[in-house]
Amino acid sequence: MSECLTFEYQVPGDDFTRAGEASSSVKNKLKMMGVDSGAIRRVAIAMYEGEINMVIHAGGGAIKVMVTDDNIRIILADTGPGIPDVEKAMQLGYSTAPEEVRSLGFGAGMGLPNMKKYSDNMQIDTEVGVGTTVTMDIHL
Repeated sequence: MSECLTFEYQVPGDDFTRAGEASSSVKNKLKMMGVDSGAIRRVAIAMYEGEINMVIHAGGGAIKVMVTDDNIRIILADTGPGIPDVEKAMQLGYSTAPEEVRSLGFGAGMGLPNMKKYSDNMQIDTEVGVGTTVTMDIHL
């Protein structure tokens, strides 16, 4: 595989029943492509955390996944409220999730830290009132 395969998904907002569909789809596609199971696990975790963040905080968004021989790039883009303090948002356990979301078992403040932990590179581009784009790379 020398070309770049691209997968695109729309993440509906405020629908926890569908959260994780995109990461599950990518996981299955990567398995069929014979990608290393460790890399698949990292992609699935990082992407799932991003999906959940989109559902909780941004009213959904779009995900683009690009797979090459040596890298998987995940771009999560939303038009949500943006992240006012990225440094604070990156702190383990820090969460702005509302109580009703926490009561469902989400919003523990692990999303962004796990995304960083399971990716080789992560970049957050955010503007308050405009939205957030997170780009993650997982090297193969």
